[in-house]
Parts: sequence; C-alpha cells; structure tokens
Amino acid sequence: MAKPAKTPESFESALAELESLIQAMEGGEMPLDAALAAYKDGIELIKFCQAKLSDAETQLKVLEEGQLKPMELKNGG
Repeated sequence: MAKPAKTPESFESALAELESLIQAMEGGEMPLDAALAAYKDGIELIKFCQAKLSDAETQLKVLEEGQLKPMELKNGG
C-alpha cells in the first residue's frame, strides 16, 4: 500500500510534483503498482491545485468588487 502523500507547500510545488509524476508515468518504465500509486498521488495533487485556483478566483472576485478586506479561505491558504 502506498503511503499517503504529504500536503504540498504551495500551488507551484504541487504543480512541479505533478509534472514530475506525469513524466515518470509517460516513460513507460514504471511497474504497475508504482504507476497506480503515482496516479493516486496525481489525483490528490490535482485536487490541491484546483482548490488553490478556486481560492485565488474567490480573492479576485472580492478585489474586483472593491471589497479590500481580509478573508478566510476554505482551503486554509
């Protein structure tokens, strides 16, 4: 069983890790179990990145409405 992936430090680090996973999987040399674990990790990284982008979009909407106030993000970012 694969160990759970740690939470990335930032959107950029998650994206870099995702790109690395994709390159490794596209190489075709990865054993099946490792490929499945990498796929699962990739899904979690995609979810993390989507949440960060959603948070950024929410911040932009607030700024566009002229509401320059601190806001608490639902994803802890």
